This record gives sequence, C-alpha cells and structure tokens, in this order.
Amino acid sequence: MTNLIMPHGSNELNTLYIEDEMARASMLSAAAEMRTLEISSAAAANAVMLAAGYFNPLTGYMNKDEALRVAKEMLTLDDVFWPVPIVNLTTDANSLDYTHGEEIALTDPNIEGNPVIAIQRVENVEKLSDEDIDVIVSNVFGTNDDNHPGVKTFKAQGRYIISGSIEVLNYSYFPTDFPETFATAPEIREMLTKAGWSKTVAFQTRNPMHRAHEELCKMALDRLEADGVLIHMTLGKLKEGDIPGDVRDAAIRKMVEIYFPENTAIISGFGFDMMYAGPREALLHAVFRQNAGCTHLIVGRDHAGVGDYYEPFGAQDIFNQDVVKNSLKIEIFKADHTAYSKKLNEVVMMRDAKDHTKEDFVLLSGTKVREMLAAGQELPPEFARKEVAEILMAYYQQKS
Repeated sequence: MTNLIMPHGSNELNTLYIEDEMARASMLSAAAEMRTLEISSAAAANAVMLAAGYFNPLTGYMNKDEALRVAKEMLTLDDVFWPVPIVNLTTDANSLDYTHGEEIALTDPNIEGNPVIAIQRVENVEKLSDEDIDVIVSNVFGTNDDNHPGVKTFKAQGRYIISGSIEVLNYSYFPTDFPETFATAPEIREMLTKAGWSKTVAFQTRNPMHRAHEELCKMALDRLEADGVLIHMTLGKLKEGDIPGDVRDAAIRKMVEIYFPENTAIISGFGFDMMYAGPREALLHAVFRQNAGCTHLIVGRDHAGVGDYYEPFGAQDIFNQDVVKNSLKIEIFKADHTAYSKKLNEVVMMRDAKDHTKEDFVLLSGTKVREMLAAGQELPPEFARKEVAEILMAYYQQKS
C-alpha cells in the first residue's frame, strides 16, 4: 500500500459527514423539531469542507476568542496551526437566544427550499465588535478595504458568531452539480493509493488551464520527480466574471485527456468559496491538500490574490514563518508566471528567462482573452490549446 503523508494535526482524518444512512434520516427527522438558521454561503462551504475531511482536525465552528487568535497568530485555542477563522456568522440577532448545548438545524442557502445541511450543537453565541471585525479582516485579508471581495463577503455575513461542533448531513449542491469532479479528502487519498502515488503535487485553480498552467504542472512533476499532479478545482462561489465551474471542468478534462501522459494527472474539485485572501488562503490550500494526501502544492505569483492587494510572492514568503514550518508537512513548489517564449519556442518560467523582455513572451490579459473568445477569434496556439479554446469560445459566444 502507498504510504501517504499524514493528515494535518492528527493521525487520522476526522470527517464530520454522517456516513450511516439511517443515522442521517434520524437526524433529519429530529431537525424538524429544532430551531433553524439559514446560514451564509461561506458557512455552508465551511460545513462541506469540515464534512469532507479537508478541514481536519477541526470539529466545528470557532468562537470569538479562537477566531481572533487564528486571525492574529494562526493558532487555535488548542495550539493547532490554522490560517483563517472557520466561523458561522449571522446577521440574525435572534441567534443570541440560542442556549448552550442546544442543537440547531442549519439550512443551506444555495439549494432551493433551503434543506438542512448540518446540525450544530451551540457552544456560545457572541457579538463581534467593529474592532473585532477589523482585527480579523486586516490580518486575514491584509486590508479592511470594503472593495476587496473577501472583506466585503466576510462583513456581509453578520456580526453574531455561533460556535460549536457540527454533524453534516450532505455536501450541498456539489455532488449533484459536479458528479465527476467533487471528491472528499478520503476519496482523494484512495485515488492516490490506487494510482500508486506517494509523491503528489497539487495544482490549485479557479480558472481554465492554458498552455502556461499545463507546462507549470509538468515542470513541477519533472523537477520534484513526483508521481503525479492533482488538479484541484474550486467548485464554490467565485467573483463576478470568473468562468463557471462546469465550463472550466470540461476545458481542463479535455486538456488532460489529450496532453498529459497516462496516470500523471488526477482531476478533482472541492466545495469551497474563494476567499481571495492571498497568502493566508495559500496556507489554507496547503493544509487541506496535505489532508488530501498531497506532498507538495504549487504556489505561484499572487496565489489566491485579487487586484493589487498582495505582494507578488507574498503567498510563497508566508511559508517561511516559523509557525508554518513547525506545523505543516506539505512543501511548496515555488513558481513564477509561465509563458511561451518566442525566442526559445517553448513555455518557460519567466524568472528563468533572464535575457528576455516582456515582448519576447506571448502574453494575453484575461480581459483580452475574454474579448477574443466572445468575438469568435482563435487564441494563439502558443497561449491556449485549440481544444480548450473551443470549449471556452462556445461559452462566451452563448453568453454574449
């Protein structure tokens, strides 16, 4: 059997999904008698990640003290390394009436009819002050600017923080919308074992993959002498303008099918909303890839970033902090932008091409790519694989 890397913070994965069908049915029946709370999309995504073992070893939502400590020091109250607060925030002031030990039914905001997604045993309900919120967003997102999509989303969730353990009854819309792609951490570990991989590099993506991304994965495989790459997609909510998950999924599958050697790539996805938290989110990506059995994570320029909020290589530099080095077993593969070199006639990491100017690369902005695809113009073959571009073009033309 393949020896996989240990999970983060425990010897075995702690999944919070109730596997037993009869137990789930019994809990759903009991939920009908409980008080209900429709949670935010972010809290629902947290529940899915807890259920799927990605957020091992956490057992539920954090309280105020823990959220603040995680924001400031990246440690839970039990001194477990954790890079971002995992919380259930609500705008509902009636939540203050919940009593310690009470079980409440959490309903899913992302599915019609708002079915119950989890049962939470309430530890406490506290109110975050303006100062508390400022401390959290400033540390996690590096800014308190309301124009930052992550800050905006966090603040919109409310200031009442409901802590306590949860038991999860389903994985929300992810298995239905992405039946071939959504997978839990134990399922990915099973895939890696079946493939015979012990050294696996994870590639995080919220976008379709073009030539540069494809070659970056192949560079990491080669330089790390890894067995394979896990192409791991964000399947949750993105920001406006990002390509929908089903389109991205089809494009990536086509690329791997044609251009990757057999048994060198596994395509999967996880049910989480993008935070756009830059360096802190890069750490979270590393934690849950370790839980999924990966030994390495590709971290590139402005990983999980947005706009100009983060330093270009801030997401790599944060891994040098002692609290990170002392806590994570997973390692990172440090990458720069990759692009096709007109001089060398191949895709290279731009930092390795010392004698190049910007004009020596085939570079297209996201806006330019979208404009070309919407207009039915072919993307340069040095930039995108023809088969991938055709899938994206069909989407943009149907949209316009």
